[in-house]
Amino acid sequence: DELCVVCGDKATGYHYRCITCEGCKGFFRRTIQKNLHPTYSCKYEGKCVIDKVTRNQCQECRFKKCTYVGMATDLVLDDSKRLAKRKLIEENREKRRRDELQKTVITRPEPSTEEWVLIHVVTEAHMATNAQGSHWKQKRKFLPEDIGQAPIVNAPENGKVDLEAFSQFTKIITPAITRVVDFAKKLPMFCELPCEDQIILLKGCCMEIMSLRAAVRYDAESQTLTLNGEMAVTRDQLKNGGLGVVSDAIFDLGVSLSTFNLDDTEVALLQAVLLMSSDRPGLRSVERIEKFQEGFLLAFEHYI
Repeated sequence: DELCVVCGDKATGYHYRCITCEGCKGFFRRTIQKNLHPTYSCKYEGKCVIDKVTRNQCQECRFKKCTYVGMATDLVLDDSKRLAKRKLIEENREKRRRDELQKTVITRPEPSTEEWVLIHVVTEAHMATNAQGSHWKQKRKFLPEDIGQAPIVNAPENGKVDLEAFSQFTKIITPAITRVVDFAKKLPMFCELPCEDQIILLKGCCMEIMSLRAAVRYDAESQTLTLNGEMAVTRDQLKNGGLGVVSDAIFDLGVSLSTFNLDDTEVALLQAVLLMSSDRPGLRSVERIEKFQEGFLLAFEHYI
């Protein structure tokens, strides 16, 4: 290990052109910045031995040794220069950060021609089967506040259900399922699969896609989700209407997704990813479905 050329303590690096410890570096810097050396005086005619034990006993001899070994006074910055240097360092750091960010944006792959075709097909399928489209906020109807606020009828597994809320939800569940099926059938790669696999995929993804479609229509102001593009419900109404703890998961997803402000294409691609889940039990065309899902994932990654 290197030793401080002033006091012999363990050195921490080059400071003001000399290898020194932190203590001698700080002492030298303070002395110059505050112009203290004229006030220093030695009691022993300037003949003190400076080491790590005695260095604090005589400031004059310590400073003399600093200059004797070659520590450069001109390298010590005053307050204004030090602040200017710090500002310059921060500006350079920020510039490097912006450059790195710009480089990331520039090097991020754009969707290929084939992926743009896929994106167009999926987006069109979603738009054609997404109730009320972008006008859902204007067309939604809020479920009356007195419906679904408290569970009133016993249900299996020690649950309770508000029958009026349950009745309202059952009216929209069939059209919501039909829209998911229509979405899938508008994707050529889905239609290429055997009927058995189509049925398995739809059974597996139907609730997931309906939940996603509801979640992206979370409204923070009213704290509601809009189901099937028409019925706005609160967390308690959804829970007491028969969905139980699942309602919390859908609402929590809605809160999370609201920060991303997903567009229709991003939602469409996410739905396609959910649809083409190759891990559904009983599938025959696992590899093909896996390949389809990978294509949607890559298109999503390159699109965002």
